[in-house]
Amino acid sequence: MGSTFHSLHHHVVFSTKERRPFIRPEWCPAMHEYLGGIVRGLGGVAEAVGGVEDHVHLLISLKTTAAPADVVRELKKASSVWAAQNHARGFAWQEGYAIFSVSWTHLAVVRHYIANQAEHHRKTDFFDELKHMLERNGVAYDPKYLI
Repeated sequence: MGSTFHSLHHHVVFSTKERRPFIRPEWCPAMHEYLGGIVRGLGGVAEAVGGVEDHVHLLISLKTTAAPADVVRELKKASSVWAAQNHARGFAWQEGYAIFSVSWTHLAVVRHYIANQAEHHRKTDFFDELKHMLERNGVAYDPKYLI
């Protein structure tokens, strides 16, 4: 057993380009599975993957050597190629993303939140959801970048 101990969990959120409803219900589960596979391929753990037609949420655990920006870049790159080749020509993710650290004591709450995205978005759109998440996590933002 080594002497490096860690508990690094991240809630990652990113949207389709121009928030278009690209992700169809018939292949949404395959997209989520594919994203989880990318995380595993990068040495992480996909604790939860979910979302709706215009964005995804991932709860991921990473090793200490993984740079979150590199992981998200690879997630977006590989999954956009996969989606464009297999499901939606022209598929692309929006530039940027949101990422929040998650304490192990909040993992169950975030897992539940991600699992219930469809129900959540019957009442709240992505713009308001992201704004709320940023504010709740104390992240300063310029509203023009939320569009």
